[in-house]
Amino acid sequence: MIKAETVLFSAVQKAFQELYSINTNNISFQKTRPEFEGDFTFVTFALVKETKRSPEQLGNELGEYLKQHETTVSTFNVVKGFLNISLSQKFWLDYFNSVKDLKNIGFQQENSSGKTIMLEYSSPNTNKPLHLGHVRNNLLGFSVAQILQANGHKVIKVNLVNDRGIHICKSMLAWQKFGNGETPQSSNTKGDHLVGKYYVEFDKAYKQQIKDLVAQGKSQEEAEKNAPLMLECQEMLRLWEAGDKDVINLWKTMNGWVYEGFASTYRNLGVNFDKTYYESNTYLLGKEIVQEGLSKGVFYKKENGSVAIDLTNEKLDEKIVLRADGTSVYITQDMGTAIERFKEFPQLNQLIYTVGNEQDYHFKVLFKILEKLGYDWAKECYHLSYGMVELPEGKMKSREGTVVDADELLQEMFETAEAKTKELGKVEDFSEVELQDLYRMVGLGALKYFILKVDPVKKMLFNPKESIDFNGHTGPFIQYTHARVKSVLRKAGEDFSTPLSEINFNGVEKELVKSIYDFSAVLEEAGKTYNPGLIANYVYELTKLYNRFYHDCPILKEENASVRKFRLQLSKLCAQIISNAMNLLGIVVPERM
Repeated sequence: MIKAETVLFSAVQKAFQELYSINTNNISFQKTRPEFEGDFTFVTFALVKETKRSPEQLGNELGEYLKQHETTVSTFNVVKGFLNISLSQKFWLDYFNSVKDLKNIGFQQENSSGKTIMLEYSSPNTNKPLHLGHVRNNLLGFSVAQILQANGHKVIKVNLVNDRGIHICKSMLAWQKFGNGETPQSSNTKGDHLVGKYYVEFDKAYKQQIKDLVAQGKSQEEAEKNAPLMLECQEMLRLWEAGDKDVINLWKTMNGWVYEGFASTYRNLGVNFDKTYYESNTYLLGKEIVQEGLSKGVFYKKENGSVAIDLTNEKLDEKIVLRADGTSVYITQDMGTAIERFKEFPQLNQLIYTVGNEQDYHFKVLFKILEKLGYDWAKECYHLSYGMVELPEGKMKSREGTVVDADELLQEMFETAEAKTKELGKVEDFSEVELQDLYRMVGLGALKYFILKVDPVKKMLFNPKESIDFNGHTGPFIQYTHARVKSVLRKAGEDFSTPLSEINFNGVEKELVKSIYDFSAVLEEAGKTYNPGLIANYVYELTKLYNRFYHDCPILKEENASVRKFRLQLSKLCAQIISNAMNLLGIVVPERM
């Protein structure tokens, strides 16, 4: 594939040698801003001192040299110290001919980087169903995995299920007390929803007990600690950790319900994992590491018997890594699990955790502890932090049952997609099976695109109705355009694959070719920054540009055979890029709508 920046780099480097007797690698190019004429811009300011020229003079001298000596350069203009370079029609046609039949422009060969990355995402608790926050986590993690693979890395997608602890016992105890033997089968309820129902029931009953104790004269803190339900819950956790048969059996039964529910939601979301870890198997892993750290002087034992590390010199706080009673804390498990993962996969180069930004501090501490323990790979651990998802009504709260359930959200998206599609009235020849597939495709596309177009670091407001607009900055708009292109190609009914030797692009045609050229750089940058939003916004701009081209340039009715062939080839390549980009977001595009 022709690389314009490489050609320009060599030409500008040669210009500095011949014009000023200067050897420099301080040469880089950026896309010319839309308000100026040009394809690529070279900023002259960094080299004015060495050349003893003003920024404008240097720009004009370089531009004249390039125009005379480099055939790919057609014209130039200088705005202050910015040299804007326009490439020739021949360059863009040669580029187009070199990529027009490629299936995966910008994609690197599988595992070509030699880098293996483990990417953790989802990490649900088994006391409730997945909700909107989990949806963002899963869609972000899965999309980043797709993008990293497209950049030539081997990716191991993992899920760490939080299946133990006091919060799990809350659901178990509430089911024991209030469930009357209810099962998913007896109540025709999805298993994770059933368990989540009893998590909410626990919270209601616990709050009532606190209220009663406060009314009896207890302080709020005393009431929270001594409420009978909380004491029973703590005892259940103790019995679980001691391996009590009845408690373990109940735990296995209720977790089994939840896993079946999770599996269904994951299938509906279109995400998957290469391996699933369970906290019940990993929570003790860190205890040996704590002993190792004590012997190395990384940790110290406090007067009350707990073990801690002082990170105040690193602008962090003291952190307990083992309680006085010898039980592990959350970070203990994370230490052990990280070390075990690098032992299990010795080829691992990087470990990425997809977790909300409320855990930013936790991961700073975790990575610093691992570094102090002497693990060189600790510097390759990365927290893919993302903002919370909020609704127009505000934040969600699992304990109070005020979350947006993932399954209900998906169903709402499918139903809205059905209503919107029927409004357009262009699916009369679809079978019922095809229609249901289309509704799911459009509903999922709307949800995924709306969430992934936002930079992960930003918190976002989710509005289901806004997400499914067929004319806005949405997934369905892009899906509809892809189907439109495919319709044009089907109607063409001819072989238009042969290369073109000459063509005079008009403005929008050239912009489309340049946009296609940009995809490789966008994909590379998205892989470096773990940001699917770059892909999402790129494909939206490409789609808008194609729609302008479709409106302004006749395709099937074009009388000039060469122009018609070029426009069909351009349409085909745009459809391929749209499909590839959306696939990186986990979105399927329809052949027809």
